[in-house]
Amino acid sequence: MTKTRRDRVAVGVMSTGLGLTVIATIIPYVDRVTTHLLADHIRAGYPTYAPTHIDSAVTTYLVLLSVVGALGVLAWLWTIWAVRAGKRWARPAATVMFVLGATAGLTGLLTKDTSGDTGLPPTLGWVGMAPCLAGLLAVALLWRRQRMA
Repeated sequence: MTKTRRDRVAVGVMSTGLGLTVIATIIPYVDRVTTHLLADHIRAGYPTYAPTHIDSAVTTYLVLLSVVGALGVLAWLWTIWAVRAGKRWARPAATVMFVLGATAGLTGLLTKDTSGDTGLPPTLGWVGMAPCLAGLLAVALLWRRQRMA
């Protein structure tokens, strides 16, 4: 059971982060059938790639992003459960999950591939960072000192 109002607000923020993670995991699939940002980004970085190679690279990214997204969803669910259950270790666990999520997001946003450009197009990289904002706010709420009544 969530103990304080601050914890209830943090759980709400974490639920928002969970939703953002689901959205961030789905958006690359939407891109594949609509805007083709990822395919165009790969094509620009590797102009000699045949269409089959580009499609293979897009598929590889989709698998990778799906695994990261699924792990993110599990991390949110576990952390939400821990806070709701009032586990003493919930705050440190939430902090560790935030650091891991932010590291994964920054890796997707900033890592350069052999073409010299980032592996993901900036738009998809920033979409991957959106859940981290909720994570940062949730961690801040969880660690904020309780005010004296």
